[in-house]
Amino acid sequence: MPGRTAFVYHPAFEDRGLSPFPSVWRRYRLTRDLVRERNLPVVEIAPEPAGRETLLRAHTARYVDFVRAASRAGFGFLDEGDTPAYPGVYERACASVGASVCGARLVAGGEFDHAFNPGGGLHHAKADSAGGFCVFNDIVVAVRILQREFRLSRIAILDIDGHHCDGTQEMLYREPLLKISLHRFGPGFFPGTGSAEETGEGDGEGYCLNIPLPEDTDSAAYRAAFHGRVPGAIRGYRPEIILMQCGVDGEKGDPLVGMSLSENTYREVAAAVHGLAHELCGGRLLLFGGGGYRPERVAACWTAILETVCEPRTP
Repeated sequence: MPGRTAFVYHPAFEDRGLSPFPSVWRRYRLTRDLVRERNLPVVEIAPEPAGRETLLRAHTARYVDFVRAASRAGFGFLDEGDTPAYPGVYERACASVGASVCGARLVAGGEFDHAFNPGGGLHHAKADSAGGFCVFNDIVVAVRILQREFRLSRIAILDIDGHHCDGTQEMLYREPLLKISLHRFGPGFFPGTGSAEETGEGDGEGYCLNIPLPEDTDSAAYRAAFHGRVPGAIRGYRPEIILMQCGVDGEKGDPLVGMSLSENTYREVAAAVHGLAHELCGGRLLLFGGGGYRPERVAACWTAILETVCEPRTP
């Protein structure tokens, strides 16, 4: 049987997004519309935005207050030029975090087996800074909720975005949480982190698995890299829950990454992770959005991932 799946969607996702590219902002509504059009067996949930105290579980007070002040001022950038400040950006970012917190509670609390927040996956944000269109790191906030409210300690995080999850890695680098990232890596490519030598520090040593890939990586090479490393690492860790950042900017034709993945590749990865969740942790799977800069294709790929998670599993 398929697991019960929540589609966590805040109306603020339909307003201005967190990137400077207006064409990208439509991807959330397009995803919601496609999910409805295909009549996927999901329950649409409207979450509450995250409050300041929730943000402080992962971010410094100084940074949270800086973003709120920049939002009120309504101009400039929150970083060195990627992530714009505009009136309401603080509230928009809080909606993204609130949706991920909602999804975490729904899954960890047993109300749903799976949850997907298309407005999340903001993996470049760090404790005290924005980066790469990411204001607050909703993934790390969700981890803190899982740890503190549900006493989960074995949390596996898989990031399939075309860009390395530098913020998520930095904030959790010294913790024994499994962090896996498949991403393009090479000279001059953002954010410049994610080499195979970055394996963790202290209590987190050995819990960071980076799988760097070259420009023009195609579906066959990506699938080989994924199946060769990821399922074994997750099985060896035996997580209590799996979190998956579903950036789809590695799809062929995306303007920022330069890889050549197909929609079916994302379906295959989602099917494998879905199976691992049911095999290892009672189906508990929390999905986030992420990168992707052709709105119609992002919506198609995210809907394909969600559709795969909703499909009945073969025993």
